[in-house]
Amino acid sequence: MSASLILGGVKSGKSRLAEQLALDSDLTVSYIATARAGDKEMQQRINHHQQSRPSHWQTIEEPLHLAERIQQYNHPKHCVLVDCLTLWLTNLLLHEDDKLLRSEIDALVNTIKDLDCTLIMVSNETNMGIVPVGELSRRYCDEIGLLHQQLAQQCDTVVLTVAGLPHILKGQMHD
Repeated sequence: MSASLILGGVKSGKSRLAEQLALDSDLTVSYIATARAGDKEMQQRINHHQQSRPSHWQTIEEPLHLAERIQQYNHPKHCVLVDCLTLWLTNLLLHEDDKLLRSEIDALVNTIKDLDCTLIMVSNETNMGIVPVGELSRRYCDEIGLLHQQLAQQCDTVVLTVAGLPHILKGQMHD
């Protein structure tokens, strides 16, 4: 079917846009959430996102094995919304198995090549500022930038959301 990558900064409107695209698809929607609630504020963010989604959407929590989960719902009459790749990558970077990062990224890229479902992925575009001081922060910025490049090559549509406004970088959004 199709794959879309929705990028943007924090509170840019990227999740709202992705959710609207999923609603407009008129397909059965499965929402794959990658966040882990490590503190009270993050739990509040997760709760807010949960409350804003339609109640008939199935929510699947998957912090690490994203490609495997997408494949479980890879059917032509299905829309899979992943929110968000930023937290997924962070989970992988912090995992004790160093090889998991590469294998999971490769699995995701390969999954996108053989889609039967409509896939919408949300991610934060974090690399528009200065190079961070810390080693882990620099590695994160490098990895998310490379991930976005790989996914953008595979996706039919790539959108950068700024101030709630979509800027189409590749393809087109369907009404």
